[in-house]
Amino acid sequence: MLRIILSTLFILLSFTLSAQEIEWITFEEAVAETQKEGNTKKVFIDVYTDWCGWCKKMDKDTFQNPEVAAYMQEHYLMVKFDAEGKEPVNYDGQTFEFVPSGRRGYHQLAAALMKNRLSYPTVVFLDENMNLLSPVPGFQKVDPFLQIARYFGEDIYKEKDWKTYAGVGK
Repeated sequence: MLRIILSTLFILLSFTLSAQEIEWITFEEAVAETQKEGNTKKVFIDVYTDWCGWCKKMDKDTFQNPEVAAYMQEHYLMVKFDAEGKEPVNYDGQTFEFVPSGRRGYHQLAAALMKNRLSYPTVVFLDENMNLLSPVPGFQKVDPFLQIARYFGEDIYKEKDWKTYAGVGK
């Protein structure tokens, strides 16, 4: 009986350890990583709010998908950024702060990353040097998300426009 229980626990533990998970870091940590010699990873930012149901669904359905998690960990520094966070962020000689507005407010960095279109969830792709590639608003299912992630992660955007790559309009 003990052997069966131990075998079952071993199998469950092995399965859990083999599952790929995203290691989220802060914006500041991503900035520091991009400044290191030899960094080749781009930066991905999940801009979310605590009250956003679609943000939570994207966390569960998209980011926890093993294929998504493995791809993103390999190609990107992964940042979660609370669009209503209260802590100031110093970046590139500028201080971004929380701005009270309406019932909640917003963080200036979130607004800058999303080109002042505050919509949640929005994911933001930056290159290796923290240059904005594109914000992508709205909930993304696994396959469309991976298509977008590969477009930026594998530098396809340098060779093809999105419509050609995605086959839009065919």
